[in-house]
Amino acid sequence: MLQNIAIFGCTGSIGRQSLDVCRRLGIFPRFFSCHSQVELLAEQIREFKPQAVAVTDEEAADRLQTFMSPRDRQRTAIYRGEADLLNLAQEPVDRVLMAISGFAALAPSYVAIQAGHDLALANKEAVVVAGDLLLPLAREKGVMIYPVDSEHSAIWQCLAAAPQGSCRKLYLTASGGPFRTWTRDQMAAVSPQEALAHPVWSMGAKISIDSASMMNKGLEILEACQLFRVDESQVQVLIHPEGIVHSLVEFKDGAILGQLGMPDMRLPIQLALTWPDRIDTDLPAFDFFALASDRSLNFYQPDDQRFPALALARLAAREGKEAPLILNAANEVAVSAFLAGQVKFTGITDLVALALDHFLAGPRLTDFSLNGMIDHDKLVKAYCRDQVSTLGAQT
Repeated sequence: MLQNIAIFGCTGSIGRQSLDVCRRLGIFPRFFSCHSQVELLAEQIREFKPQAVAVTDEEAADRLQTFMSPRDRQRTAIYRGEADLLNLAQEPVDRVLMAISGFAALAPSYVAIQAGHDLALANKEAVVVAGDLLLPLAREKGVMIYPVDSEHSAIWQCLAAAPQGSCRKLYLTASGGPFRTWTRDQMAAVSPQEALAHPVWSMGAKISIDSASMMNKGLEILEACQLFRVDESQVQVLIHPEGIVHSLVEFKDGAILGQLGMPDMRLPIQLALTWPDRIDTDLPAFDFFALASDRSLNFYQPDDQRFPALALARLAAREGKEAPLILNAANEVAVSAFLAGQVKFTGITDLVALALDHFLAGPRLTDFSLNGMIDHDKLVKAYCRDQVSTLGAQT
């Protein structure tokens, strides 16, 4: 079993669940990273005794030592800032679990792949905005990418059971979020607290809002196109409120394979850390003989009118090039603005549509290097922040 691993984003929702998996399997990761939750990081250092940690918020890094014991300060080196995070990503490990949220995961993912590290990828945005950069590099370096998203993990597992090139269609399942049956007018009045209350999954704030708007599923369409080399038209979204079927693959002969399990992220995390092995687990198992009312499996077609994020993501997939980056950058700004009370919930997709219209109508991006995409992400986000006050007044 792997012992030589790094977990980037160890204090977030996926990072904490990853450490629970490590705890259950007796794995002691060598390297951690977080942004600013240093009090929790100090507890993790005390338990897992990593060789080094990186804290990207430099003021928080300065506070970390105040929460650490003298022995932990001697044993665990502290890296400070974004540049040191990239240095940590080059340290020799067998597998990096990338649980950093959003666009911020792109640079450390690139550096980890460049260093030849296999990647357990719990972040979707890096592949969404830069799949054309990361995936060829992974093939060149002989690096494996193990998807941790439950939907992409399910597809990966199903595709492993069939010859390459036999896939006809991918079905991404979605719970539908807390507003699955709401009208657009009803959604315009929701509070951040309502949007954060996911009915099935326990997740961080950003992904919970994305799930409520269904932008999360839009990003997953783009991620699936990159990871599995399919066209956007081959990816179908199914609303599946129970969250038991994690995704399905339809093959050319008409057979459909699906992966089922409890809605627990620790299952795909464990698989990404232990593949090609499947390790016995004491996690809750699915019960086929529970009451029928508890175990009915339902599937519905999504409504693009009420949830325009899906149509926006498909537009970005068809446009290609920098369009997914624009969509992601605008969404990150819009979600932050909604959580801060600056725009209504429906204003999230309004801002994304505005950004796509603006940037796709102008000169297109030509520099698709890592630095070129980082610069363009900053440009799109600056434009979107300028639009927030106007949009907030209109919505």
